[in-house]
Amino acid sequence: MVQVNVHEAKTQLSRLIEAALAGERVTIARAGKPVVDLVMHTDGPVVIGAPGWTGTTVDTDALDAYDPELVAAFDGGKG
Repeated sequence: MVQVNVHEAKTQLSRLIEAALAGERVTIARAGKPVVDLVMHTDGPVVIGAPGWTGTTVDTDALDAYDPELVAAFDGGKG
């Protein structure tokens, strides 16, 4: 794992991208505290890795759509 601060990430972005593409975990930190991870983008389906869901694929377009009535039921109609 590589952890760099924001300033170094700005100056070394190309190198960090190459590291992420090679499968290395790249974490960008602010004041020594990790804030984001740089990961390789994939065009394929998202694979859930939670216990009991391993190998299950999710239609991310379906996640983006929502039912306003269902949202209202959970947030007391404030949606």
